Amino acid sequence: MEVAGRLDRLRAALGAAGCDVLVVAHLTNVRYLTGFSGSAATLLVLPDGAVLVTDGRYEEQAADELAAVGVEAELFVGRTLAAQTDELRTRLAGVARVGLEADHVTWAEQRRFADVVTGDLVPTEHLVEELRAVKDPGEVARIEAACAIADEALAAVLPQLDAGPTETAFAAVLEAEMRARGADDISFDTIVASGPNGSRPHHQPSSRRIEPGDLVVIDFGALVEGYHSDMTRTVPVGGVGALDGTQRRMLEVVTAAQAAGVAAVAAGLPVAGVDAACRAVIDEAGWGDAFVHGTGHGVGLDIHEAPGVNGTSAASLVAGQVVTVEPGVYLPGHGGVRVEDTVVVTPDGCRPLTCAPKP
Repeated sequence: MEVAGRLDRLRAALGAAGCDVLVVAHLTNVRYLTGFSGSAATLLVLPDGAVLVTDGRYEEQAADELAAVGVEAELFVGRTLAAQTDELRTRLAGVARVGLEADHVTWAEQRRFADVVTGDLVPTEHLVEELRAVKDPGEVARIEAACAIADEALAAVLPQLDAGPTETAFAAVLEAEMRARGADDISFDTIVASGPNGSRPHHQPSSRRIEPGDLVVIDFGALVEGYHSDMTRTVPVGGVGALDGTQRRMLEVVTAAQAAGVAAVAAGLPVAGVDAACRAVIDEAGWGDAFVHGTGHGVGLDIHEAPGVNGTSAASLVAGQVVTVEPGVYLPGHGGVRVEDTVVVTPDGCRPLTCAPKP
């Protein structure tokens, strides 16, 4: 991945954000900028350098990970929080404007930095997240690897639906299959929502047994080297012929809506246009009120990141962004249908990264 140049790109944005130095406390942003994957760190982005402050647990790991990606940053290992705070105080002495990540700093942390700096604290918003929104080829490769693991794992376990497992049991075997195929972890808590439970978009797997004629919403992902995948398939147990008329129509409409949304993805297109393409199909079917969430989101080091794919966004898509397209219809008493793919935006369209077949 092209990690080493990210700090320079961030420095170029500091002046417009009204700060001379940026304190990066959000661990995902620290990882993006330095490659460090530990659970405790603060990164100071200075005009002519950077300092990664961490604790004794990560002395060797931090040095190795920074060197592995070619990031030139000083490493300070403080054995105590007091030692780390003293280092921050020394480094920030005399800095007129110190930026803090407003979305990620708690009130307690803000008070701590107010005692550390002599200049002004400046709240900043989305400086690193805006850089993260466009992926480099190495990032796309990792997301694609996670997607391939998810595709393969689903194919391996789908036949087990016919045996009538519980939702919880099916989620467990799917997660185990992803790990067995090389995933470092799951991307998020797996959703398996069968029959009437499908009308709840974020249903937690339960002891309900999956039955013939059920629509089963399966929303899951794999994690590879910090990068996520995200995919949803709605599976008719016993085949489409086992569904009633309403269920069959739901599956047809949502599948068509998702295809329309994917077809609309291209660099330069307003994000809201993808949302509109999906909603037009569902609205025409008379189920607009049953599509109760946004159409998608960015995917990367976080499972939900910029850009949000919804009707209120004023942003436009950019080549290299990785987004989901995931319309759904949820009807109490009938269940739910959601179909989702992760795609990478290209100049003239998109390339799907999740490729599992759809019913």
